[in-house]
Amino acid sequence: MGKTVLIVEDEQSIVDILSFNLTREGYDTLEALDGPTGLQLALEQNPDLVLLDLMLPGMSGFDVCEQIRAAGSSVPIVMLTAREEEDDKVLGLELGADDYITKPFKNRELMARVKANIRRVAMAPTVPLPAERPAEVPLGRRVRVDEERATIFKDGVPLELTQREYDLIRFLAARPGKIFSREALMEHVWNYEGYVGDVRAVDVAVRRLREKLEDDPASPVFIKTKRGMGYYFGE
Repeated sequence: MGKTVLIVEDEQSIVDILSFNLTREGYDTLEALDGPTGLQLALEQNPDLVLLDLMLPGMSGFDVCEQIRAAGSSVPIVMLTAREEEDDKVLGLELGADDYITKPFKNRELMARVKANIRRVAMAPTVPLPAERPAEVPLGRRVRVDEERATIFKDGVPLELTQREYDLIRFLAARPGKIFSREALMEHVWNYEGYVGDVRAVDVAVRRLREKLEDDPASPVFIKTKRGMGYYFGE
């Protein structure tokens, strides 16, 4: 059975191009030209991924994303935006989006992101929860992980992280002190097979993770930066 991608975009020409290219890659598509219809299809049709424009009639893409997550759906959401403001991207990621791509984008870049996000969900383990919470695995002196529940604890307190933020800290903390470029993190954490396109998604994710993890995000001690090289776990 083929994977289904829901396209929520108010420009018909863009919908037609996206639908054509996705179909050519073997995906089934659903289309919505406004926010309310997109939300309805996302909740009723259970697609494998949502391509979600931010500027929509009836309901913004931010509101659609927020309500999809509020309904308990974990469907991968890739935001489509013509805006360059980082705050928009931070807000979208905070509301539960998995990734973003800035218009105009190349078809190769878009397909890489679609495939990576669908593959990430397909690869996620489905381990039944034990009756008692398992022992937490230390990631450092102050940070631990409950792998069964995919939860990070700092000083014994659970952090409310997105799946991407959880994956990012788990990857870096498993290799303390090792520096990874943004391109390498996109390949290993975002599951892209080779870097394609914009790497600012890494910076946005790191920035948001620091706001949740660090005592002082302006002076991080967990997720640290090596100027001109990349990021590393420094506890």
